[in-house]
Amino acid sequence: MADGAVAAAAVLTGPSGLGTSAARLATLFGQDPAYAERPWGDGTAPPLYVPVVERVNEPLGAVVDDRLVAWAEDCGFAEADLEPLRKAGFGRLAMLTHPDTDDPERLLIAARLNAAWWAADDLYADDSGMGAVPVELPPRLALVMAAMDPVAPAGEFSAELDEALRGDPVLVALKSGVDHLARQGTPSQVQRACYATFAMFVSWNAYAAWRHTGKYPPAWEYLAARQHDSFYTSMTLVDAVGGYELPANVYYDPRVRRLLMQAGTASVMVNDLHSVAKDAADESPVCNMVLQIVADRNCSIEEATGITVELHNKLVRDFEAGHRELQLLPSPELQRFLRGVRAWMGGGFEWHATNPRYRT
Repeated sequence: MADGAVAAAAVLTGPSGLGTSAARLATLFGQDPAYAERPWGDGTAPPLYVPVVERVNEPLGAVVDDRLVAWAEDCGFAEADLEPLRKAGFGRLAMLTHPDTDDPERLLIAARLNAAWWAADDLYADDSGMGAVPVELPPRLALVMAAMDPVAPAGEFSAELDEALRGDPVLVALKSGVDHLARQGTPSQVQRACYATFAMFVSWNAYAAWRHTGKYPPAWEYLAARQHDSFYTSMTLVDAVGGYELPANVYYDPRVRRLLMQAGTASVMVNDLHSVAKDAADESPVCNMVLQIVADRNCSIEEATGITVELHNKLVRDFEAGHRELQLLPSPELQRFLRGVRAWMGGGFEWHATNPRYRT
């Protein structure tokens, strides 16, 4: 075993012996003030159990949004797209979800990539009114991979690829976002974000096939795909934005990865809950956990919403319990990272709950 793997294994083994069991019991029976039940939407649905918001600094969010809009213009987005981008508030999202830095340039790592991911999702995958066509999605995503993770030169064939990558603002934005991450982070952090994105694309292709054929999946199958198309992808940036690195052998430890997948899936259930009306109104309905439950059980939107809230709250409580288990491990980077993931969940809820995009 390599030295790095030995060190990671030692960290993840954690402390043992006199006193550690008592410490674990003490945390188990306390009420964690980091979590709360929050009303959402019009207040008629059951509350969501979420981490509390750790920072709301609207002037900082505005600074990041100003820089984000200027960057989007440089990427080639039309002037008509810039005001909607500002209103979407991806700079504010970065401010809310990454409270361990107040450096706008570091927050722009998250703001740029999230804005670019959302643009690809809207324009390529989800929104028919914005040009998303299911049968065109797979080849578009293949070019996205080439933009984010540049392929080796291929002689005369590279010229046309380079021209295509320069001709689409979404591709330009994704490449630029990864370049900014590379300047601020490490090669490992860059590839972590890239490959989480590419795994997410497998789910996007599944959604496109379901929408094209009209054979929508049962809720369990949709959820299996949704767990890899979640805010886990955004959470890969927590340490890069914070200015440190969680070692790969700790990051990919099954216990840590399970927590990240739970956090990402819980956060994307917040998105599904806030997006029901928008998703159902599309001329080619978008897959959504609430809508899949309605179809499966022939129940009302209200009942399916309650079931989805219950699932979300269970995922958050499971994350809370798993985080508590790992709090005794002697890794400052791991503890900072998991606190950052928890903060992302709280900030992500706040952003959805206060964003005009999700108000109907």
